[in-house]
Amino acid sequence: MTSIARTFALSLGIAATMIFLIMVAIFVSRYPLEEREFRACRVVAAVLDRATEIDGRNLTIRPTSALAELKADSPNLWYVVSAGDMVSEYGSERRPALPFAFPYHGPVGSSVFNTLDQKSTFCLAVAQRGSLQLAMMVGEPQVRFGRMAGNFLVNRIFSIILVALAFAATVAIGSALAARFVSRGIERVALRALAIDPSAPQGLISLSEVPRELKPLVEALNRAFGEIDAYIRMQRRFLGNAAHQLRTPLTLLRAKVEDVSEPALKVELVRDIRRLTSLVSAMLDLARLQNHAIEKRPIDLAQITLDVLADFGPSALDAGIELALEQAEKGPLLVQGVDAAVRSALANLVGNALIHAHGARRIVATLRRDGVSIDDDGAGLPDGAEHKLLEPFQTGNTAGDGAGLGLSIVREIMAAHGGELITSSTPGRGTSMSLRFPVAAAPTISAQLELQTS
Repeated sequence: MTSIARTFALSLGIAATMIFLIMVAIFVSRYPLEEREFRACRVVAAVLDRATEIDGRNLTIRPTSALAELKADSPNLWYVVSAGDMVSEYGSERRPALPFAFPYHGPVGSSVFNTLDQKSTFCLAVAQRGSLQLAMMVGEPQVRFGRMAGNFLVNRIFSIILVALAFAATVAIGSALAARFVSRGIERVALRALAIDPSAPQGLISLSEVPRELKPLVEALNRAFGEIDAYIRMQRRFLGNAAHQLRTPLTLLRAKVEDVSEPALKVELVRDIRRLTSLVSAMLDLARLQNHAIEKRPIDLAQITLDVLADFGPSALDAGIELALEQAEKGPLLVQGVDAAVRSALANLVGNALIHAHGARRIVATLRRDGVSIDDDGAGLPDGAEHKLLEPFQTGNTAGDGAGLGLSIVREIMAAHGGELITSSTPGRGTSMSLRFPVAAAPTISAQLELQTS
């Protein structure tokens, strides 16, 4: 699909060129009669000049193709050509009485005169041919429009080029301005569409902000956004209701499992119920994040990271994995967010690294100005697998442990904070998962005091 603005400008340029050519053709064809006779005179004089040969005392009119065409088109044509005392005449029986005698000796140039009986006109043209003056008198010529137009264009080529350039410049400026207007209208619609939150596309594009031609497109977009928003809300309600309804049966089932007498079966049932409970809790957390806005405040990301690493210390020790914290600048690292939500996101990343980073010996939490990253030196993930893990119910654990919602919840938490979850992995060299927060201005003193007293 080509650019609308470019297509519009090209179409306008082609149309303007055709209009210009048509205007030139109309101007030539409807030129004043006197001017047309004068230009026909110049064309015929040029034909005769090219056909005339002077060799010593001989004056010869060669039968050129142009002269033959002129004679064929002009049944009443006559002409008299003289050079010095030499004269050549054609159609003398049709020639009326002339006010000039031949040989003619007058100034160089061309003009149209009336015959003595005032019933017709004739052309007189005088050209310098060496030391001689070549005089030509022509009557009743019928010159084809193509020859006259060609002669007109050749004699006026410089003026026509100037007019054409001015016309083209005007068209180019006009088309550029019009194309810019169209582009700006489309850009406004695109910016308004991009400003709509994909997770809550209930915002509509105002019809008063777009050109009339784009209103049908905007109305269709608004209708599509409304349908998408209704579908998303329905899905979220279903997810929240389903997770909520599953909690009660799970609680009853957990109580009944306690009465199972066979130890092996009881352990297996408890493990399955724990997995179901984890899945339901994750679904509820995901539904809450998607359906409710959060209230952010300044929190210390460095302290939260240190607490999470301390919580996972015993598990890392049992797994033989070293947990480390790296921070370029000492002191608090303040970001705008919700303490519990950020802790949950960071705990998900550290827990995933402990469980799924096969062969890892070290997990490092690196604090930066815009967030924190969890890096391991494990086996890494296959190519493209890190993107699949961000989708709900996708897990990198081949054993099937886990609900597969952890990273989806982390992504939702970061989206609610205006940030993002960035994953990268190299097979054989480990995996890195980063929480990136929007870079904001430094918190005010009151915000820091609020953090310290909380």
